[in-house]
Amino acid sequence: MTTPSEDLEPCMKACAEAMLAARQCANACIRSGDRSLEACALIDLDCVAICEATISALSRESSHHGDFCALCAHVCRACAQECGQHQHAHCKRCAEACKACAAACDVHAGERHALDTHA
Repeated sequence: MTTPSEDLEPCMKACAEAMLAARQCANACIRSGDRSLEACALIDLDCVAICEATISALSRESSHHGDFCALCAHVCRACAQECGQHQHAHCKRCAEACKACAAACDVHAGERHALDTHA
């Protein structure tokens, strides 16, 4: 039988890989000076932020981890879509890492925390 943290570990790993790829992609896009890569760099930075937050929620086994995973999957798909439009090696790496992260987050996205509406 696996513990919750063992169950969440593949998702944390996928988030870490997407975070690194997105950070590298954003850096390369910004340093290129190519204004046509501005949207790519911006979604990369959003991806970095949500991946960091999701890793944090997963690592502490937050009861809201599914909420983080749902948003992370959404942002990673948007990032993969944007990066997929470019032929740069960093964009291709980022798109692949983000697709994998979205798939890993989908596993836990349904584990959403229900809000108590009687408070």
